[in-house]
Amino acid sequence: MAAGTFTQIYIQIIFAVQGRVSLINPDWEGELYKYMSGIVRNKGQKMLAINGIPDHIHLLIGMKPSCCLSGLVREVKKSSNTFIAEKKFTKYPFAWQSGYGAFSYSHSSLGNVIAYINNQKEHHKMKLFKDEYKLFLTKFNIEYKDDYLFEWIEQKNLKDSNVYRK
Repeated sequence: MAAGTFTQIYIQIIFAVQGRVSLINPDWEGELYKYMSGIVRNKGQKMLAINGIPDHIHLLIGMKPSCCLSGLVREVKKSSNTFIAEKKFTKYPFAWQSGYGAFSYSHSSLGNVIAYINNQKEHHKMKLFKDEYKLFLTKFNIEYKDDYLFEWIEQKNLKDSNVYRK
């Protein structure tokens, strides 16, 4: 029996709607998540969790080492943009912002990360995405400059961030 390669690579990916506009509507987000999961699966990777709120999304993916993360994210964003347009889910122009965050986890952390992703709507009743994202960057010791983060729409209160548009 020949020696093989055995890996467990778990990556949480976070990206936002262009301009951080709240365009992902709860009426169709499930269909979007299924579509995105299909893209990940068709690329030979495993979707472990997917969820978000109207202005951003979290994915937890089990990746093979042969997968190019940037290529996978690019394909998920590009294909889902087309899917949203073809389905006419929103009358507003939809696009994902350029860039994304990607954070790796150990197998022993998966339960907590999956619970965190599944609880996004409750979590964001108490914390703005901007604060959450900066916390990730700090927690993972990633140096950053505010000028190079996502475009932020300053929100006066959290209730304003929950406006859904069709």
